[in-house]
Amino acid sequence: MTAPTERADAARNRLRILDAARRLLAADGFAELSLDAVAKEAGVGVGTVYRRFHNRAGLVYALIEDNEVGFQEGFARRCADGSAPSAADRLRAFLHGMVELVDTNRELLLLAEASAPAGRYRSAPFRRHHEQVVGMVAELAPGVDAAYLADLLLMAYTPGLFDHQRSERGWDVDRVKRGLDVLIAGIEAVGAADPDRPR
Repeated sequence: MTAPTERADAARNRLRILDAARRLLAADGFAELSLDAVAKEAGVGVGTVYRRFHNRAGLVYALIEDNEVGFQEGFARRCADGSAPSAADRLRAFLHGMVELVDTNRELLLLAEASAPAGRYRSAPFRRHHEQVVGMVAELAPGVDAAYLADLLLMAYTPGLFDHQRSERGWDVDRVKRGLDVLIAGIEAVGAADPDRPR
């Protein structure tokens, strides 16, 4: 059974609302974003915004989801062109790309985290990321608890922690990537040491 197609007017309203939110964010910053202000800027009823996004976190995650599309397309291209041939290469490319994605969306992610602290784990991007990392970890080291390791790897992108590392500790994104590389190497070593691992 296919998912229902979004009505044309609903799709137009969604784009108007997201564009309005981006304009307000650019003009007034993240702290001032409200659904009432977005509705007024978009020229739609506030009920339309609430029905579509439910709360500010839902709106912010919709903005993040739009940026996620570009990340996923770039990752798919790297896998397709052979520049990331092994599971370790794909996992490294994915996690490094995530560092860039989170750094670019840091303020949006912090806003979403403040609005709904556990909302990240129920968001479509997080579920997608978790599923992808589970698949790559399971391929890299069959027999490990891939779901748990995926959770640990994705904890590196917790908005508050990531922002603390970048803003308070002054770490650059390369340092974060090097740390993730160590974790990938550890998982790869476990997989290589498994005598039952397919050769």
